[in-house]
Amino acid sequence: MKAHARLTAELDPASGRTRLRELRSMAPLTLFPKRGGGTAQVHLVSSATTPLGGDELTLTVRVGPGASLRLSGVAATLALPGSHGEPSSAAVHLEVAEDATLEYLPEPTVVTARARHTATLTASLADGARLRTSEVLVLGRDGERPGGLVTTTNVTRGAVPLLRQRLMIGDPLLDASAAYLAGRKVLASEVLVWGADPAEAVGGDWWSVTPLAAGGTLLTVLAPDAVEAGARLAVARRHHPGWTPGCHDPVAPVTDQTVSPRSGNP
Repeated sequence: MKAHARLTAELDPASGRTRLRELRSMAPLTLFPKRGGGTAQVHLVSSATTPLGGDELTLTVRVGPGASLRLSGVAATLALPGSHGEPSSAAVHLEVAEDATLEYLPEPTVVTARARHTATLTASLADGARLRTSEVLVLGRDGERPGGLVTTTNVTRGAVPLLRQRLMIGDPLLDASAAYLAGRKVLASEVLVWGADPAEAVGGDWWSVTPLAAGGTLLTVLAPDAVEAGARLAVARRHHPGWTPGCHDPVAPVTDQTVSPRSGNP
């Protein structure tokens, strides 16, 4: 199955609200708008069990100058093997114009046994653009080892790369290494290009906040399950000076450990 969904948000100068100028779903990628507020909100729903081996899914999101968009997932993505071992792929392209804001917050991706999945996120930011994007990877269902996964994240501002990161999952020895995933079931990360960045890296109990050399911040968490991963991301996010907590931030039940620069895991 091949599918390409498109979403374009633009600022309406007369009302000061963000309007959706293009909302094009293609099964299994279905986009549902939510009314109300100056920020446009859209839910991304999968209308079928995807990605299945052989699937090629693409999502393109454009946010015009001064506009504000929050695109969030509704249910977890389940990467499944094809009947003949075919790989699957998902590509997300984000374009955020001058002084625009985009939050792209999909639900977790579960990498099942024997799956072969490739996920790519490319974000192009203009001057003054703000971006928050998260990725939560669940390595196998309960009691199973994950299949193969390769994720690539490329974030640029103008012609300047902010983050280029590639992660490979599926090698049992590497996944168990203390220098890699330490045998943890869930890896969560978040990129914040959102005002001021931390002056230096900080870390706590299985989370870290790392300012990027050319701007932006990378938050990383290892956890035994997705619920705890989300809670620890919320703890880490509180140490970002540019972030203002909102109604969409989860309440973090995890106790915030003593924080010191460049300490803790991962």
